[in-house]
Amino acid sequence: MAHFPQATANDPTVVRSGPLTWVQQWHWFERTIPPSRRVNPTPLADHCHVPPAATLDDIHAALTSLTHHHEALRTTIDALHPVQHVHRTGWAPLPFDQVEVTAVDARTLEAATAALAACPIDPERHPPWRARVLLEAGKPRAVLMAAHHVVIDGWGLAVLLGQLHGRLCGGALPARAPLHPLDTVDTQPSQRARAAEREWLTRLETNPTCVLAPFGGSHGGEGRHRLQHRSVAAYQHLDRVARRYRASAETVVLAALAHDVASRTGEHRFLASAVVSNRARAALRDSVGVQALTVPVQIALRPQAPFGDVVASVATACAAAYRHGRWRPAELVAAQARMDRRRGVVTVPTIEYNCYSWPREYLVQHTSLDASATWISSTPDEPCETLYVDLGLDEGAVTLDVTVGDHLLTADQAMALPVRLCALLRALAEGADCPLPKHPSTPPAPGWWRTSRGWAHLPDVEDVLRAHPGVLDVTVRPGTGATEDDEPHLVAHTRVASDVTPDDLHRHVLDQLGEVPGLIAPDRYDLSSADPPPDRTPTTHRAPSRLPDAGAERALADAVATLRSSDLAADPLGRPGAVDMQRSLADHGLTLVAVPRLLALLRRSGFTGIASDELAGTASLGHLAAALEPLSPRAHHGGETPR
Repeated sequence: MAHFPQATANDPTVVRSGPLTWVQQWHWFERTIPPSRRVNPTPLADHCHVPPAATLDDIHAALTSLTHHHEALRTTIDALHPVQHVHRTGWAPLPFDQVEVTAVDARTLEAATAALAACPIDPERHPPWRARVLLEAGKPRAVLMAAHHVVIDGWGLAVLLGQLHGRLCGGALPARAPLHPLDTVDTQPSQRARAAEREWLTRLETNPTCVLAPFGGSHGGEGRHRLQHRSVAAYQHLDRVARRYRASAETVVLAALAHDVASRTGEHRFLASAVVSNRARAALRDSVGVQALTVPVQIALRPQAPFGDVVASVATACAAAYRHGRWRPAELVAAQARMDRRRGVVTVPTIEYNCYSWPREYLVQHTSLDASATWISSTPDEPCETLYVDLGLDEGAVTLDVTVGDHLLTADQAMALPVRLCALLRALAEGADCPLPKHPSTPPAPGWWRTSRGWAHLPDVEDVLRAHPGVLDVTVRPGTGATEDDEPHLVAHTRVASDVTPDDLHRHVLDQLGEVPGLIAPDRYDLSSADPPPDRTPTTHRAPSRLPDAGAERALADAVATLRSSDLAADPLGRPGAVDMQRSLADHGLTLVAVPRLLALLRRSGFTGIASDELAGTASLGHLAAALEPLSPRAHHGGETPR
């Protein structure tokens, strides 16, 4: 979708408006995902300490000057269109309050920061940030800040807190006005973005999926674990290892993660997503606006290679990936959904890796206990499909924040992961080479089988097929021969009613791809009918179009048709016109920036029940329409999805 409506706010406080940047578009869409299904924290939150001489009035004055300096602090977004509005100074009261606590220690800070992060921020109507002052015996000791990711990213929040602390210490803000995302909209390199997207798709298509699941976790797990592990000793070990291999500490930790995954699973080629700041230009380093995106780091290791070779391989892969740090999330998500539906497997990276590598001297200092693990949250929610690891090197300690679905790692396994990484760093610092093992340290769980596309859990594939009407019996097993590409393949041997076709079964599996971890569509369906005619064994799947039925399907089809018409979106398959319920939203040429408007059209038609990330996935419109339900009179409208 190349053209966005250049909406302008009717609010007289607005001084300028324009489209969201490509990076912002992702976080703008992300805010519509139900909180239990999100992985990225929204809002972001952190803290700074208050110098002894500073007062509440000083804090108010510092926040006022920051709001005047940074347009992002007075930016709102449109609810239905990817548009942002910058307001004049003083357009809204400063969003900060104060709380009295008994002591500003590490535990209090952690709890207070989490509590502030849990407070919803409505970036459509109010400033995209909030602050809270912690008072101890009436004296301000710390300032907590939370920011909405659609306007301010993690680097930007660090810039804000650093400048706030500097102002409280008597310093001045930088003389140069920071760039707002609106200033960079016209400089987004479309050609580089297209090249980056091609690189992403190429790497994703060759990425084995479900690498972690066969070797740990609780099969069928429906929640996730979040924990924080801190180690003072590992800080010194990491420094020695980084100097030994002449690599950055961040590269060494990613290499340690890759070493651990390869040792545990026996996989020596998999994908990691690493966050890059996209702030190579000096003018962007003091900007609080959203710039960071992930890049695909293709991990390719050699069995029995010493750790030095692992570091070198990861460093080379990172350097290659960093060239692709600017891409269009809306376009890539749609292209990936089309690719996933074609391949019959959802392609996800094994590791998502982020580094808080900027100096943060403004943090409240407290004693760090070595090898301590703190649960951030243990509330059951939607599982995440990759291992998320954030690295911090503040206060002379290595801090690893780990988020992982319990179908990938159990709670004990999640807590053991950073302990193993710190033990590896200690061994390396003491001179060990720590070569990769030749064979995996953990055998795969029963039912898992390695295909050319990754790991598949055959009982789950059978269960999904068995749930299709007319399927009487099914057995899924590896093919006895090889495909035309000399690769192993899955065959579904199925006894069905006479009206069930291989295309029916294939579409049914495709519609479940984003819902069942470890699901891969079989390459071939061998059908034996309960009645004549004889067996059918087609190897291609070319389903005919299907027009919508009445009711929910008609409402969804009308919404898709309306958006296609209003956006003049080209049909990727070259078949504009009627809405085909067998195809996904991406197949109809719509990207994630159309999702908020589509949900609004459905609400107007009296339907709800589809999550926004489902619309951006591989499921067909017919499958999605089956989940629609009548809208409740008290349904939420606008702002953050309620928790």
